[in-house]
Amino acid sequence: MNVVYASNDGYARHLAASMLSLFDRNRRAKELAVYIISMGISPESRTKLESIGSSYGRELHFLELEDVEKQFDCEVDTRGFDISAMGRLFVGRLLPASVERVLYLDCDTIVAQSLMELWRTDLRGCVMGAVMEPTIYEAVKKQIGLTEKDFYVNSGVLLIDLRRWRETKAERRLLDFYERMGGSLFACDQDTLNGALKGEICPLPPKYNFFPNYRYFGYRNLADRVPTYKAVKEEEFIEAKRHPVIIHYAGDERPWIAGNMNHYRKAYEHYLALTPWAGTPKEPGHRLYMFAYHMMDYMTVIWPEARWLLSRMLGMRVVEARKR
Repeated sequence: MNVVYASNDGYARHLAASMLSLFDRNRRAKELAVYIISMGISPESRTKLESIGSSYGRELHFLELEDVEKQFDCEVDTRGFDISAMGRLFVGRLLPASVERVLYLDCDTIVAQSLMELWRTDLRGCVMGAVMEPTIYEAVKKQIGLTEKDFYVNSGVLLIDLRRWRETKAERRLLDFYERMGGSLFACDQDTLNGALKGEICPLPPKYNFFPNYRYFGYRNLADRVPTYKAVKEEEFIEAKRHPVIIHYAGDERPWIAGNMNHYRKAYEHYLALTPWAGTPKEPGHRLYMFAYHMMDYMTVIWPEARWLLSRMLGMRVVEARKR
């Protein structure tokens, strides 16, 4: 199994927790190679990360990607996201030619179960597999050329057929698409992947990239609102809630923020405590917002229409504000 991360130094501790969970939950994997696309990971952090690999008998391969902006033929505006998010677009170039399949994981993920079933997934000739994100704003889909009939995926977990990726010149197509979009998209790398590889992405079950806030949505509410989500079976959605394989701490309720009440926070806290970053204090200053956010989660269970209304009223304001 080949796994790749992309990180800067600021996210190194989250990468450490994710990687440790990967090793712990996949002890039976005979081969497990980890590649880290580094955008400024410090020597100190690198040593700490290598110590985790050594403790599990796994070797890490660091791939330095310097001056990410210079890889593009246009000015890059990531709309508030760190530029390291774009690192996944260069997997075909950076990983050895001998690597023909790779699983990309965001640093803010925790592996809760074995990944062998995911690794063996038949991509049916697609360039990559990913999990649908049904709550994405329609305006975002429209901007990148997707219609209501097209599903939109989250880029936090990507099972990539690297051989096909290279054969179809996916990287070049991604960069060209991003340039055509003016080098500025709501979810920079994610929108680029969805727009440029439309029709070449195989949908994966939600358990392989489960957002904690989806715990509060009902399947029927999502499927009725987003017709493409009917491709996901209700039992698959329920299984993802109860037994997620990969937890993705996307959104605002992050487990490293003080005052968060994330239902799945203990998984992150458990693995962080086993890394050299154990004892790192949570980020302060957001307790009131974390409380309000969690109350919104409960409101979603009781009155899901209210959450959709809030998203329409406030969500796109955030999108527009990030353009400036």
